[in-house]
Amino acid sequence: MQLIEIGNEHLSVTVSPLGSEMQSIVTSDGQSWLWDGDAAFWAGRSPVLFPMVGKAPDDHISIDGQRFPMGQHGFARRSQFELAEQGADFCRFELKSSLSSRTVYPFDFTLSLEHRLVGRAVQVTAEVHNSGHSLMPFGIGFHPAFVWPLPGCEGQSHSVVLDNGHAPALVRLSGGLVKPEKLASPFVDGRLVLDHELFASDAMLFPDGAGAGLRYGTADKAIHFTWENLPNLALWSKPGAPFICLEPWHGTAAEMGGSDDLAERPYGEVLGPGSSGLYRFKAEMVG
Repeated sequence: MQLIEIGNEHLSVTVSPLGSEMQSIVTSDGQSWLWDGDAAFWAGRSPVLFPMVGKAPDDHISIDGQRFPMGQHGFARRSQFELAEQGADFCRFELKSSLSSRTVYPFDFTLSLEHRLVGRAVQVTAEVHNSGHSLMPFGIGFHPAFVWPLPGCEGQSHSVVLDNGHAPALVRLSGGLVKPEKLASPFVDGRLVLDHELFASDAMLFPDGAGAGLRYGTADKAIHFTWENLPNLALWSKPGAPFICLEPWHGTAAEMGGSDDLAERPYGEVLGPGSSGLYRFKAEMVG
């Protein structure tokens, strides 16, 4: 399918209508910063997670007492979006509820995704609109994967440094579901030195306390990554894979032994009829 390309003097970005998923970030020097989706490791690049984040027990959710099948991270990432607006340095895609979507998620909604270039940064904004007549529960998150090591930084140590300098408690997953116990933070004074062994037990989830920004990279080259209205942070890779995902979420996977009710998932959102919610991340290439 035809990709949409946007650009400015610093960056060139491509976006696919499938999932409104970013496919590449290339700086003016020709360096690629976004993971290329090599299926030998993971075919994703920068999916949006909606109407839930993570897994549900037995891959089913409940809404008002009814059960519906729902695969990991929801259906938006595998849905065809429609191009709503495009300019030289931005594009906006929309996904609207349909007969098909209502069979698994019985709500009327519009999910808009805008990719916009701001200097050396790409800013991705999701707007969720409840166009129905009832309360609409959901989760939403972003899942961008950046190359590890960064371009030209082969053999160098990479770190994630939280802007707030905190050491948020770690939560792990089992079978894709959230374990209830909180573990000691791997951050020291806001810094985590990356090692592939950190991901031997799947993603690292920080439900609280990670703040709203971080710096990923080396001493000389980095991505300054910030987010809005997304209280949870996850870091994920596959051991040995040349990428790392920086994932801000509003809502997590269901808890082990917990309810499959979508409205009861940790940190989930609920919009009233006619209401909208905005969620955003910004990735600035530094160095």
